[in-house]
Amino acid sequence: METDVLSDAVAALTTAPALSVHTRAREPWGLRFGGRQGFGFHVIVRGECALVRAGTLPIPLHAGDVVLMPSGAAHALANPHDARAVDLALNHRIDRVAVGGAGAETIVVSGAYRIERGVRHPLLADLPEVVHLRGGGRQRLAAAVELLGAEIEAREPGGDAVVTALVDALLIYLLRAWHEDNATGWTAAMTDPAIGHTLRGIHAHPAEPWTVDRLAGETGLARATFIRRFTRLVGEPPITYLTRWRMITAARMLRRDRAPLATVARRVGYTSEFAFAKAFKREYGLSPGAYRRTTGSAG
Repeated sequence: METDVLSDAVAALTTAPALSVHTRAREPWGLRFGGRQGFGFHVIVRGECALVRAGTLPIPLHAGDVVLMPSGAAHALANPHDARAVDLALNHRIDRVAVGGAGAETIVVSGAYRIERGVRHPLLADLPEVVHLRGGGRQRLAAAVELLGAEIEAREPGGDAVVTALVDALLIYLLRAWHEDNATGWTAAMTDPAIGHTLRGIHAHPAEPWTVDRLAGETGLARATFIRRFTRLVGEPPITYLTRWRMITAARMLRRDRAPLATVARRVGYTSEFAFAKAFKREYGLSPGAYRRTTGSAG
């Protein structure tokens, strides 16, 4: 089966399941979300509100709209936009809150995924500060939002598990929809016949002894042409991307299992544990062993 590079990147970059909160708000109301290291997003299930950020105009949001904050920047949701906002922290897998007065009701599902501090990937670099997708224009995204609203309203057995799965699906739908509308950078790289083939190979087989010559040869491009095209589309040279992806993959392994460090090193293409540790520390600022201890996966 061919590797799904987008799903692979999202799974590797997010370090834990989504945290989410279901908000029932009645006008006037406001919720302030502090800056965090990761993706933050909101789904307007019913009603309307505004996304408010310092130094910018409020963004009106309506039922069916989805907003992604790729950098986790501080912001608020409010109705009206100048309503007093109270702080809301996303600290639980699923939480529920009710806020506001006695006016029109708005239902919002807010989610957050933690990503590693300092980790860089073209998937994130391509995205603007705010990704706003309006409801109704994309059938599958709209269907997921509608189903999410129905599950929240029903409160039936198993509903929390369904909502968690839908939140994960919405993130993929949102990223896919934005990339379809903005075919530049990493998006263009994924759809480019040659460079997309290279990315799928790197993601599927990080342990392979890849070289620039081998990667170029598999695309049928001349070496210099391959390097130029890859760097232009992805934003960094092939071996730089390969090393970064290997380290992201290694970090995921270190978080999830207790395999010996030498085994992790081999799984991402390093025969030398020392060379692996050096590359890992350059990317994460910690040795593999220290990283494992800080993420709670030590034996």
